[in-house]
Amino acid sequence: MPLFLGGYWSIILLIPALILGIYAQVRVSSTFNRYSQIPSARGLTGAQAARMLLDSAALQGVGIEIGGGRLSDNYDPRSRTLRLSPDVGNSNSLASVGVAAHEAGHALQHADHYAPLVVRGAMVPAARFGSNLGFILFFIGLFFFGRNAMIMNLGIALFSVAVIFTLVTLPVEFNASQRAIRQLSDHGILVAGELDGAKAVLNAAALTYVAAALMAILNLVRLILISRSR
Repeated sequence: MPLFLGGYWSIILLIPALILGIYAQVRVSSTFNRYSQIPSARGLTGAQAARMLLDSAALQGVGIEIGGGRLSDNYDPRSRTLRLSPDVGNSNSLASVGVAAHEAGHALQHADHYAPLVVRGAMVPAARFGSNLGFILFFIGLFFFGRNAMIMNLGIALFSVAVIFTLVTLPVEFNASQRAIRQLSDHGILVAGELDGAKAVLNAAALTYVAAALMAILNLVRLILISRSR
């Protein structure tokens, strides 16, 4: 295979993912900023909305902590804790309520033993290991052992675990957003017109996961092309 396709120039494969990633980050920032200026009619903060959703699902044991950087919001299944950034937890904006409800959606998934979440949780150690070591092994085999096929293929196999992890993450994130919008509507936390703003924020955030998955897939393709090139 020509060097242009399989060697160093194979980095051009990553261009679509890079463009999508940049677009996704800009869209997340702009969409969150837009809807963070619009307060919800009911006036609940993100933390209050999340607490209401958790309590309605009998998840009083799930804690809520406020802290961290902007848009660092997450749910920790190990400690059963929602960690909301101040911009989300302390604000009553449509953006904040939507993001907080999304994280509460992960807690609901955890309680329901949602299969993709269970699979993703089990994959975390292997995915971290494969993401870091896969590339290292591949290029060690390529540059230091005269294109050693066994080492390069082992690197590809390890990195493949990280790629699968990004793919499993997609339904987890999409489902959490779907749960969030449904719960916000069912409990009257946001009214019909407000739900559109929350959806816009969550859809923009989902695009970042799509970009990450695309980048992982294209990196895997790149490694395979390099391993096959002469």
